[in-house]
Formats: sequence, C-alpha cells, structure tokens
Amino acid sequence: MALAALGLLLLGVLLAEPVSRAFARARWTRRDPVGALLVWQAIGLAGGLSLVGSGVVYGLSPLGDTLPAAVGTLVTGGNGGHWPARLDAVHLIALVAALGVGGRLVWVLGTMYVRTLRARRRHRDLLDVLATPWPDSPGTRVLDHPQPVAYCLPGRSSRLVLSAGVLEALEPEEVWAVLAHEKSHLRERHDLVVLPFVAWGATAPFVRGMVCAQLAVAELIEMRADDVAACRSEPHELVGALKTVGGSAPAAALSSFTDALDARIERITAHPCPLPWYSRVAVRLGALALVAVPTVLLLL
Repeated sequence: MALAALGLLLLGVLLAEPVSRAFARARWTRRDPVGALLVWQAIGLAGGLSLVGSGVVYGLSPLGDTLPAAVGTLVTGGNGGHWPARLDAVHLIALVAALGVGGRLVWVLGTMYVRTLRARRRHRDLLDVLATPWPDSPGTRVLDHPQPVAYCLPGRSSRLVLSAGVLEALEPEEVWAVLAHEKSHLRERHDLVVLPFVAWGATAPFVRGMVCAQLAVAELIEMRADDVAACRSEPHELVGALKTVGGSAPAAALSSFTDALDARIERITAHPCPLPWYSRVAVRLGALALVAVPTVLLLL
C-alpha cells in the first residue's frame, strides 16, 4: 500500500501542476472542445482522487494489505479491537491531512454552489420585475438598457437575457446567433462543468496549474457554445454579434469569456478542421483511462 500511496501522490502532483499547465497550452483543443473538456474533467477527478487517496492509503496502510481490507479493519476494530495501536503518528497525520483536504474541497464546492444559487435567485427575481418577456423567443427576457449585453442565468428556473441595446445594435440574424450561443450554455449546463475547477482554484490558489485549468475550461465552454451557434448561423453573423456583445455581465450569470474574445473570433473566422474521428475516440478513451488509473491504485 505504501507504493500505491506514493504512486497516487506523484500522479496527483503531476496532474495538478505540469500536466495542467501543459494541457492549458495545447492547440488541438480548439479543434475538439468537447473532447478537451472531457479530458479536463478527467484531470480534475483523477487529480482529486490521487491527492486525497494517497494520504488515505498511506494512513491506513498498517491496517491491511489493500485499501478495502484496511477499511474493513478500521470499521470492525481489527482483532480484539486494538487497531489504533498499529497506527503511529505519521500515519495518523497523513490520514487526517488527506481527510482535511478532501473535506475542504467538498466544503468549498458546496459553499460556492449555494452562494451562486442564492445570487442567481436574487438576480432572477430582479429580472422578473425589471425585464419583459420577448415574444419572438420563449423564455427570453429583454432588459431596457442601451448597452448591448446578452447572458444567461443557468439552473432549474433559467433565464436568457438580452438588453434593448442588443436588439437595436444587431441584425436579426446576429440576434439569433447570440441566442443560440447562450442556449447552448443552458442546455449543456456549462455552469456545472466549470464549477469544480473554480472550487479547486479557491481551495489551492497558490497552485498555478489549477488557475490555468480554470481559465482553459472557461475558454473551452465558450468555444463549444460558439460551435453550436455557428451551426445555426453564418460565421460573419456570429463574429459581428461577438464584437458587439463583448461587454460585462452580472457575476451570477454565465457570461462570455471576454478575455479570450479575440482568439474566439479568429477561430470562428479560420474555422479549424475538426479532429479526425479516430483522434476524437482516442481523446475520450484517454480521459476514461486517466480516471481509471487512480481508481485501480486505490483498489490494489
């Protein structure tokens, strides 16, 4: 079990730092945003399992030859109920530290989720008072404001919001391109995709790889929404809409990742060739394998 714990620790550190940094700089991800997002999810899940699991495996290693056996000993109290005597201070510290990190991550994730839900609820209540339904698109609200702004509030009672400035500044085809982009965020629940990485970044802000992961995932979900919108409109219509609707949106909303706006416009204009089917399959199998590695090490 000690070797398994060491392997998990090394894997977790590699995924959290050099792997995340290198993957954030990868160029092929623009050709397959969905596959890249799956890989990022695998990196986050495998990294979390590895870092937390390494401490748990090492901490419980004196109680059995495998983690399931050690957990069984911990639950039953071992022979004669004297299992604590097998654990020295080093193993107890490793176990407590691992459980602390895992608990901290779960706490931050839950706290951020609840806080976001409350902010969205307040914002939704304001929209229901200040905005008016747009008959041309069910579920869309129009806010009487001259600045061109478009965003969505994800969730069970989602809202898609356009400002009056959008309707005045954009041609009808460009408006529909904006709506297709935002509806993609709502339909595919991109807010839930990015939330774990925000939690990781808040838990370990000193780890640069986690910050790179958060920024890369935010950019990829915008690219994915751009791809959906591009299937329903002409590239020049989507580009024109993005150039106009590039402003800020409320913090509770899932808004455009404007820091990468120029890169997104260049991507839409250049229209990079998608990855071949066998490469897309390999990416998805690689993501699955990445999650399987720490899982197997935990069960050994």
